[in-house]
Amino acid sequence: MNDIVSPLDGRYRTEMSAIFGDKAKLDRWMDVEIALAKAHAKLGNIPKEAVAKIESAKGKVKLERVHEIESEIHHDLMAMVKAMSEQAGDAGAYIHLGSTSYDIEDTATALIFMDAIELTEKRLIELRKVLKELALKHKKTVCMGRTHGQHATPTTYGMKFAIYFQEAGRNLERLKEAKKRILVGKMSGAVGTMATFRGQGEKIEKMVMDELGLKAAPVATQVVQRDRHAEILNILALCASGTEKIAKELRNLQRTEILEIAESFGKKQVGSSTMPHKRNPHKSERVCSLSRIVRANVAVSLENIALEHERDLTNSANERFVFSESFIVLDFMHKEITKLLSGLEFFPENIKKNLELTNGLIMAERLMIAITEKGFLGRQEAHEAVREMSIRAFKEKKHLKEVFSASELGKKFRKAEIDDLFDYSSYIGEAEKIVERALKD
Repeated sequence: MNDIVSPLDGRYRTEMSAIFGDKAKLDRWMDVEIALAKAHAKLGNIPKEAVAKIESAKGKVKLERVHEIESEIHHDLMAMVKAMSEQAGDAGAYIHLGSTSYDIEDTATALIFMDAIELTEKRLIELRKVLKELALKHKKTVCMGRTHGQHATPTTYGMKFAIYFQEAGRNLERLKEAKKRILVGKMSGAVGTMATFRGQGEKIEKMVMDELGLKAAPVATQVVQRDRHAEILNILALCASGTEKIAKELRNLQRTEILEIAESFGKKQVGSSTMPHKRNPHKSERVCSLSRIVRANVAVSLENIALEHERDLTNSANERFVFSESFIVLDFMHKEITKLLSGLEFFPENIKKNLELTNGLIMAERLMIAITEKGFLGRQEAHEAVREMSIRAFKEKKHLKEVFSASELGKKFRKAEIDDLFDYSSYIGEAEKIVERALKD
């Protein structure tokens, strides 16, 4: 059994992990080196036959050998260059020609981001599919709407899921729109002047980026500017917060005194080490916990924007954590919440019980509007009258319907009208249409 230090290598490992692994990074570095060699060959700077040798070298380079060289020279990128040169024969002399380390590393990072964003988009699409199904299924499931932790007026579960569906859609749009700023590389040398390319820098850079499917940074220092990287981490944080938003609502709705919905619970699943009866919402809590990591990494990415002069190394070490960590943790969160929602359990009897918990007080707004529409009182006077009746009903533990019916205002309404005013299932406005509108995406 491996002695794992990071949960990213065990408990929270997903398909995203392979995108950020050392092998994937090495492959992406070599992809950039190959693209650079192709550009040089097209411009006649190196023999055309050298490209094939450099390309074939990629499949022969072993990660172990790169690590061995790095332990000697203490430079990970140059370790790759040396290992690749060993396998390329005489063509090894042309690898890395004219470039600096971060021409390769930052461009490779953009390629890694390309793959990672694609997987993140896939997860969001999967999540939206489940949310859409739930919204359609429950667009008429009337439930208690709560504001400030208090019962407000009725809403529907379809509305809840439609809200999450739309937010996930906005995050998809954010990822799509930001790609033009994030999927950017450079091939411009030590301080961004392209001096080593002897007047061919712009051509070489464009050829490399076209080969890799990236855009070139219009201007750079030794690095691609870190506001681009901070933007993607901000978007990931928005995705994480949206996922936590769902999980937090599920956690609260699973409280013993509410218990309208609950996470699925396996036959052999244990909720507590000491309390056998417990059925904890631990999956939702885990999602909420992990979202804090993704958000915290945004602060690091913002600190990385203000590098000194044409660059310093203060961004390098922490980026080995925050890029992979944010994408992998978010990927786990997306998978977890999608699975959780797919197995969600509903308790209709508790949904109904909670609607009736306040003895009709949740219909006070509707009552106020009805009094106003009848012309018996102005809006403000009607509000005060119903407020006083609500206080009385609460103190005397009576149903608001009973208190209202016995009042002078209540005697002006027919019994059938009053019954209708206190039918919470008919006071959801245009919720059904709103859900359908929200799902048209």
